[in-house]
Amino acid sequence: MLEKLVEVLKQNKRKLVFTEGNDPRILEAASRLKQEGLLEPLLLGNVEEVKAKAKECGFNIDGIEIIDPLSYADMNKMVDLMAEIRKGKQTWDECAALLKKSNYFGTMLVKMGLADGLLGGATYSTADTVRPALQIIKTKPGSKIVSSSFILFKEENGKETKLAMGDCAINLFPSDDELVEIAVETARTAKAFGIDPKLAMLSYSTLGSGKGESVDKVRSAANKLKEMDLDFPVDGELQFDAAVSPVVAKTKAKDSKVAGQANTFIFPDINAGNIGYKIAQRLGGYDAFGPILQGLNAPINDLSRGCNAYEVYQMAIITAGLK
Repeated sequence: MLEKLVEVLKQNKRKLVFTEGNDPRILEAASRLKQEGLLEPLLLGNVEEVKAKAKECGFNIDGIEIIDPLSYADMNKMVDLMAEIRKGKQTWDECAALLKKSNYFGTMLVKMGLADGLLGGATYSTADTVRPALQIIKTKPGSKIVSSSFILFKEENGKETKLAMGDCAINLFPSDDELVEIAVETARTAKAFGIDPKLAMLSYSTLGSGKGESVDKVRSAANKLKEMDLDFPVDGELQFDAAVSPVVAKTKAKDSKVAGQANTFIFPDINAGNIGYKIAQRLGGYDAFGPILQGLNAPINDLSRGCNAYEVYQMAIITAGLK
């Protein structure tokens, strides 16, 4: 599943910040990543505590850089830069206080070019990962929002199936224009995983069969996408069965270039998206990779607080590989 990104990292080794350096899951993943030569982990936390925890858990972290935000030699320089970025919104003293926290400190390391990306959230909320990124890293040119996607993967009877789904974690009730941006970014993420996007804008209506404000929003987004010079097919609004079943597609959307064969799905809101990917994961037997944050100037991703070490390892490869 991650072979394409692994090859990228073998040719271009990158440094990734882990904000919770003394967490056993992080230590296990960082040790493996270092030993396999896939990237350079950078752990945040009290140096002695991190080393002691690694020794206690039996993880080899020799050669891995550890930085303690509370004793960082260039802290004043970092505070000066953040205060300039946040000018008029936060004072120098407020920035200094925030930079004692690993999520803000790690984000500033990325901003200063001292690391290529960041992975956090094993012990704190998605908002605590996204907020510093929005305030410091900001959205990339052409992007107005940060969104997310999940890559779903299943191997059955020797056949691999890969799907992309967005937005399942960030935007609560995106507008039609925001759905357009989510669709474009999710298709870009899909391509990074070797998926040739056939993108369905999902709804409870198929091409006019239903009515409602949500239907109008999805239809508007689909029409705007169709007017763009895209290198992948888009259709909508489509119900999920019409999007994935060739039999249903023949009845509900027979002229569609996407219906019956969609592999990239854009949901109308976070309720549908979050429920949808979890149904695929829990009942459909898919492995879910994500949430993968989209639209930022640098690769920064969020872990589930219930993650295990292997999931940290996978998300680290994804984060570094998508730079």
